Amino acid sequence: MNLKKIMCLISVLLALTFFVPCQGWAQALFPYEGGGQIKPGTQAPIITHSFAVEWGYYGYIWKIYIEAEDSDGDMLRIASVVDQVGYGHYPTDWIYLKKEYGQHFKGYIQWNTSSSRTSYLSEWTQITLSVSIFDRAGNESNVIVFPFTFGLGKGQYEDKPASPFDRGELPRLGYIHIDLFDPNQRYDHLRPPFPLLNLK
Repeated sequence: MNLKKIMCLISVLLALTFFVPCQGWAQALFPYEGGGQIKPGTQAPIITHSFAVEWGYYGYIWKIYIEAEDSDGDMLRIASVVDQVGYGHYPTDWIYLKKEYGQHFKGYIQWNTSSSRTSYLSEWTQITLSVSIFDRAGNESNVIVFPFTFGLGKGQYEDKPASPFDRGELPRLGYIHIDLFDPNQRYDHLRPPFPLLNLK
């Protein structure tokens, strides 16, 4: 194929990109993950109440309280996304719900904030945890954002949930499995134990 034919083919592909309706293409390239429009004939879950403390030490057992409902009764999983100042986003962590929680639940998700990747986090390290719920149809609930700052010491941080989470025992819905990095530390021990090939 000569250069003229290649350029013609590239031009046709670019024209298709701009002029062909792209909704189907987007769905094929990026599988539906909720948010946006609700699928016809379904209802999205709704987080009705939430609570979490905003301060804790490194290793703190952080409990994020959530109450949610879905008139379809098909809530499936909880998405947790962490953004850390000075580092960025971590991959989404998923907690799958028991079938009995498909229509309504009130409980907490637990994050043991110590990490296998670092022995400490710098004081005043700030993160935000975004939590939402997906149902079996792929609909996403409203997103709740919880800020959290790591401090020093252990005695002054207590988990006292606010109403409606302050009455009776609540079920633990699952654990968040996210290991934090401290961008101020070196991670030489995570490098491979062999020299990389010089490809120059």
